[in-house]
Amino acid sequence: MKIAVTGSAGLLGWHAAGRIHAVNCAAKFQGEAPPHELVLLNRASFANADKLAAALSGVEAILHFAGVNRGEPDEVEAANPAIARQLIEACESAGVQPHVVYANSIHAERDNFYGRSKRIAGELLGEFAPRYTDLVLPHIFGECARPNYNNVTATLIDHVWNDTVPQLDAEGRVSLLHAGAAAQVAIDVVLTGKTGKIAPDSRDVSVVELDTKLRGFHELYIESIFPDLSDPFDLALFNSYRSAAYPAHYPRPLKINEDQRGRLFESAKGGNASHTFLSTTHPGQVRGDHFHLGLVERFLVVSGEAVIRIRRVLTDEVHEFRVSGETPVAIDQIPLHTHNIENVGDGELVTFFWSHKMFDPADPDTFADPV
Repeated sequence: MKIAVTGSAGLLGWHAAGRIHAVNCAAKFQGEAPPHELVLLNRASFANADKLAAALSGVEAILHFAGVNRGEPDEVEAANPAIARQLIEACESAGVQPHVVYANSIHAERDNFYGRSKRIAGELLGEFAPRYTDLVLPHIFGECARPNYNNVTATLIDHVWNDTVPQLDAEGRVSLLHAGAAAQVAIDVVLTGKTGKIAPDSRDVSVVELDTKLRGFHELYIESIFPDLSDPFDLALFNSYRSAAYPAHYPRPLKINEDQRGRLFESAKGGNASHTFLSTTHPGQVRGDHFHLGLVERFLVVSGEAVIRIRRVLTDEVHEFRVSGETPVAIDQIPLHTHNIENVGDGELVTFFWSHKMFDPADPDTFADPV
């Protein structure tokens, strides 16, 4: 299926594109043809009507996540309907009638400039598309969200990592849904052909409670203690928190105890049903070249010299970390970032790996993708 994702550089669009990419990676690893052709549309894609129409040629589904949610009231009110009209005109020029999934907002029912903007855009798309799904979303949070930009969770996380105290509304509440979960709902809707209004379940919390939970994560994490992650919501929130540490707070320092007998240090503590293992790697060899959607994973070189490379999927953004068993540090892998480890020394490389859950061959959450 040829699927276009608008707003592909944004939080929700990137998570959706990453999950479709994961399905394609899994198929290629099995020697099968990728089931989807992914079309990524960002802000620049809408700057040229002919190029937009060409990109949409043959498209069977559009996940429409592009939108404007901040700015002058008049500009915001006009922006989302204008984007919808551009998308409709491009589809008409391309001669396609795709299934459109529109990322709407719970604010669409409100009579304010943003609510009207989202509601009118949805009405336009609904009138055009023969198959239309109105995906009504609450506050979206997730890995690589932008702080101080209409995202309270990312903003609170930014305060935690910068050791600053935000001003909180003691009565404030927020309804939360992870970007990955929202993206998967949108993808499943396309694959099943479901239309109409869909409002995914979310987690209602107070802003104070949210801040307290994030600071609790931080108190544990800086001591290399991982919380109980059996609740999928806590796992998603913890991954969002720790992803904000990358790359500025990498690698993670470890407490090393040393005496005449040698050295002792801990890799990780806590979690639930965790999985630990060691690997040896010959000089010049590479392990990894894969990514995960939710797995919490820690790399720790205990002997030898290595370079750990991490690339945000669907981008060329690569970070490298030179690590050595002489100075043990932790490198944690975050969702939707493909990674590998290369032995760059002359001798054998010994690496300790820790993940928050035991490996399940039926659900490996591992997608081959070269860094």
